[in-house]
Amino acid sequence: MGRGPFPGDRAEEAARLVETAGADVLEVIRGKRDRPDPKTYAGSGKVDEIRLAVGEHRADIVVFDEQLSAAQVRNLEQALSEGRANGDAIRVFDRTDVILEIFAQRARSHEGKLQVELARLEHLSTRLVRGWTHLERQRGSLGKTGGPGEKQIELDRRMIGERVKKLRERLRKSQKVRQTQRAGRMRSGVLRVSLVGYTNAGKSTLFNRLTRAEAYVADQLFATLDTTTRRVFLGEGATITLSDTVGFIRDLPHTLVESFKATLEEAVDADLLLHVVDAASPQYREQIDAVNAVLAEIGADHVPQWVVYNQIDRVPHMAPEVLRDPCGKILNIKVSAFTGAGLEGLREALAEAARTDGATLATAA
Repeated sequence: MGRGPFPGDRAEEAARLVETAGADVLEVIRGKRDRPDPKTYAGSGKVDEIRLAVGEHRADIVVFDEQLSAAQVRNLEQALSEGRANGDAIRVFDRTDVILEIFAQRARSHEGKLQVELARLEHLSTRLVRGWTHLERQRGSLGKTGGPGEKQIELDRRMIGERVKKLRERLRKSQKVRQTQRAGRMRSGVLRVSLVGYTNAGKSTLFNRLTRAEAYVADQLFATLDTTTRRVFLGEGATITLSDTVGFIRDLPHTLVESFKATLEEAVDADLLLHVVDAASPQYREQIDAVNAVLAEIGADHVPQWVVYNQIDRVPHMAPEVLRDPCGKILNIKVSAFTGAGLEGLREALAEAARTDGATLATAA
């Protein structure tokens, strides 16, 4: 269930998220309300419709394409589980749950796994507020695991807090290593370029084309989580470092943005951002806005940016092009990372920027 100016498109994206997380989408139910119901987010009539669909498909999971409160999740699970013959309870997940699950599946590096675990624990801590009545039992205890009469919910919250503290300390150590590496690249005087963009816009394919690397590429959401940096020689006097970063998405959970800040600092400290856009997507303008919102949140909105319209091979009458403003500064570039069309123009533009110490950079709109 979703809302917004493009509910059909949001529903399609939500379905892809659910499939990427490993579940089958049996039915998409759309709804629109001026204000979410404080108890169940959806109104009583829509909840009844969802319950009927659950029974018809014998489903055991319901996903809302919105962020739900702990109380709303509990109330929905109770309402949707009523009258089930087998007695099995329905599990309700929100958009944040699904994105966190995908990130947990995709994380490969040690740092990436720490970041995802931190985000999941911080999200879980928001769910330990009032709604979980099954945790409101007294716990009498000796030793370090809780004082006499400490409620289980308080113990759980304290254990999560201790684990979060340890994770943040380990991430701080990883961040110091990353900062040292970044400082070395800064001292080298080489132009630092970072790829950013909406998930599945083709960043990793473009990265592989420009660096001749073999970064993981797949037609799926969040295929890349770990930042990869390569040095790229573009000709005499023109060398850059190019970093491939995690993809963004609308309503990216704040806990993930916070947890991945150390990784995303590659974008903050870059000399130039290549904002890769799927030119074939009907929602490409909204996707551009979503990426820029995250860049602003992490403090990278001041970095010069070129918009790179990718996948032009899928757009009729769109040809490779390097568009400049009247002063000659580059605004956007049209390419196809899949076919290679326009990549030579992008390489030449990057070489020009590297040779002129970034003088050709401009902030693209």
